[in-house]
Amino acid sequence: MNKIPVLILTGPTAVGKTNLSIQLAKSLNGEIISSDSMQIYRHMDVGSAKITEKEMDGIKHYLIDVVDPDEEFSVSDFREMAEKYIEDIHNRGKLPIITGGTGLYLNSLIYDMDFGHSNSDEKLRKELYSLYDQHGAEYMHDILSSLSKESADRIHPNNVKRVIRAIEIYKSGGKLGDFSKDLQYNEHIDAKVIVLSRDRKYLYDRINMRVDIMFEQGLLNEVKELKSMGYSQDMVSMKGIGYKEVLDYLDEKETLERTIEIIKQSTRKYAKRQITWFKKYKDALWIDVGEVSGIDEQIKLIENFIAK
Repeated sequence: MNKIPVLILTGPTAVGKTNLSIQLAKSLNGEIISSDSMQIYRHMDVGSAKITEKEMDGIKHYLIDVVDPDEEFSVSDFREMAEKYIEDIHNRGKLPIITGGTGLYLNSLIYDMDFGHSNSDEKLRKELYSLYDQHGAEYMHDILSSLSKESADRIHPNNVKRVIRAIEIYKSGGKLGDFSKDLQYNEHIDAKVIVLSRDRKYLYDRINMRVDIMFEQGLLNEVKELKSMGYSQDMVSMKGIGYKEVLDYLDEKETLERTIEIIKQSTRKYAKRQITWFKKYKDALWIDVGEVSGIDEQIKLIENFIAK
């Protein structure tokens, strides 16, 4: 079977993936599939740093604005849709380029991961949600940590749905082997992974600046509008970094100054977790965009990497 060549461009939030992805698509005759778990939601533009039509510069993008914030969208949904787009892009003689930093989305494409047949126990799931109602998100995350510290490190405490699903799988006798030794590569695609990196201090400065820009661009108004549409913090989408904190501010639980600082801190911690995740891609090409600052030079490195 001939595998479809796929280029995956990833890296921590705010590292600078967007501009390079556009230039890569132009240089390599590609189209872009987003692998960002927040940009799938409609109406959530500022807080997800969603690419604008102007920034796309004529390059077709997929898996952006797919569902409303109150709709479910699973990893298996992502893989199913992404594989269809990959095949379509390839059949039209173009290169599928996956861009984004959601590790589990990337894993679902790189590896053959069976999401449909994981252990399921409806009764246990109801009991776990009852525990959550009584004790809160941190308590549930502590339970997961006692079962699998690796999974707990990967899943944010506020992603209650995923935390509970992970506990359910473990307690039902299953396991979440996202990087287990017996993982098989996806037999349908030949994925070349590029990871962008920067000096940690400079990356954190970029993150802090990005958060400031989000508020200048209207993050407060965006969350107010989402709230007025009936979207609340108990939805997975509204637990995203930036959204849950602004909801707390709107509920007068925090000052604006403190809210901005919490978002910056949470985003920096998220970037750190992303870097840890990407280090497990042993065959990836890492590009320090501080050392290789020119787009042309970055593209040349990537082209040489693909040619191998």
